[in-house]
Amino acid sequence: MSRNPRAIHELFETVSLGAPEKAVGFVLWRVVHRYVREVDRALVAFDLTHLQFTTLAMAAWLGRSTEPVTQAEIARFSEIHPMQVSHMLKTLESKRMVARLRNPSDVRAKRIEVTAAGLTALRRALPVVINVQRRLFGREGRPGGALITTLLRLDADRVE
Repeated sequence: MSRNPRAIHELFETVSLGAPEKAVGFVLWRVVHRYVREVDRALVAFDLTHLQFTTLAMAAWLGRSTEPVTQAEIARFSEIHPMQVSHMLKTLESKRMVARLRNPSDVRAKRIEVTAAGLTALRRALPVVINVQRRLFGREGRPGGALITTLLRLDADRVE
């Protein structure tokens, strides 16, 4: 195996956008990971990670009606891999923040209910996460702001 700095340089001059900072994907990846790290730090006091919080919040959001919520619905809505949702729900169940119940209409599906402890955790953690968002994304990230408007448009235009 030989190291060829000239070939590497040529690759980035001719094929790439010139530098990582010029690639939307790279910059977005860095921003998202910084956001997740900041949320993880802020949620330590609540014994939650960003992904656990997101799963709990999605379960609560989808469960605000009288219809039962399933793991599959949480995975679809949040676009989190079903196995990861299952793992997060097991963790949240062990923390008594959700209950995973048999679905009488489909034995393969689990109904998810946010418990009183889960609702209490959400009440305390949600303002903390919103504060992280406001600090990192400023006015552009607030409802109606340029960043959230652009991200919502891109999300709506996604190809399935």
